[in-house]
Amino acid sequence: MPQDDADAPRFARRVGILVTGIVAVSFWIVTLLGALAVVTRFVRTIVVPRAKRTEPVRVRDVDLARGEIEFDADGDSRTPGRYSFWFDDDEGHARVGDITGGGAVTVTRRIIGVDFGDLRGVSRGRLGSWFHLAPGEFGHPYSDVTIETERGPAPAWLIPAAEPTDRWVVMVHGWGGRRPECLRAVETFHRAGYTCLIVSYRNDGEAPDSADGRYGLGDTEWRDVESALLFAGEHGAGGVVLAGWSMGGAISLQTVLRSGHAASVTGIVLDSPAVDWHDILAFQGTLNRLPEPITRTVVRTLGNGWGRTISGLATPIDFARLDVLGQADRLRVPIHILHSRDDGFVPHNGSARLAALRPDIVSYDEWGVARHARLWNYDSDRWDRSVSGWLTGLEG
Repeated sequence: MPQDDADAPRFARRVGILVTGIVAVSFWIVTLLGALAVVTRFVRTIVVPRAKRTEPVRVRDVDLARGEIEFDADGDSRTPGRYSFWFDDDEGHARVGDITGGGAVTVTRRIIGVDFGDLRGVSRGRLGSWFHLAPGEFGHPYSDVTIETERGPAPAWLIPAAEPTDRWVVMVHGWGGRRPECLRAVETFHRAGYTCLIVSYRNDGEAPDSADGRYGLGDTEWRDVESALLFAGEHGAGGVVLAGWSMGGAISLQTVLRSGHAASVTGIVLDSPAVDWHDILAFQGTLNRLPEPITRTVVRTLGNGWGRTISGLATPIDFARLDVLGQADRLRVPIHILHSRDDGFVPHNGSARLAALRPDIVSYDEWGVARHARLWNYDSDRWDRSVSGWLTGLEG
């Protein structure tokens, strides 16, 4: 307290400075805590498998008599092609096809069929890149098999070629997906005379989880694909093509770069692959309107030991090992890449750069409006021609 009137102004100034300092410190504490919360949410979105799917698409109307469903118009609902439509928290599944009407606000599509659930009264759902749900839909003989991985037994589907062959394809689904994602490619490979092995891997909800229950962005999952190579070799494969979608592409590339059994791989087909994780995370940061320093902090958090408290990773992700572009000279097998410029999730830049770095082994089929990992859905005939033509050249 001031001792007399002369001390009052000095005291007031000191109180003002103290209050200003407290406000400034409080502001920075709140800012830092807010930034930490954003980083934590972003990091966990990347590496923690989703327990529940969102249903972002609004359904305006369902007319079962006419076989049509009307959605709010967005990038997914406006894109031509054939898609899965999941509803009622994935308790319902339908398949939708051609666009039959609509405009800027709504889109009406043909209902191809309802596999399970009741579409009547549905108000929301999600359009997915799956189309087939089980290998039995093709009419080919198949079996459920188990691949022994370092984490334990992982289920897989085995669809033998129509005629005896030593040519196999191992199919690897993407981030947040499961084996049915790969079924779209079965007919293409089956017609080409390949035995199809469709695998699961750690943390995908089918294979055993890793110890930390976190995705490694390919840095750990490749070991499960290596186990699939061993299984194929033990069951008659003379050479194996790897086919990967999205993060499954990253896993396939890590397999040929790091596996001691990579010599059995004769080629790789990549659909919308995750080639450059720095570019992908920067793109996702921009998409979510995050400042660049936040995105850089996310990468450092995932890649450093001190970030494990936030990420939950048992071992930091080694982005140097995941840098395929920096190791492009080590790739030895033919690679065929299909990617769309409007991907919207994994930018096509990494695929284009890999093709530019290794034109001797990489063929690149760039699409325009197919979106992420939905190229087959958008134009299955084009996808089939692209992959079948490349397989013919590979065999020749």
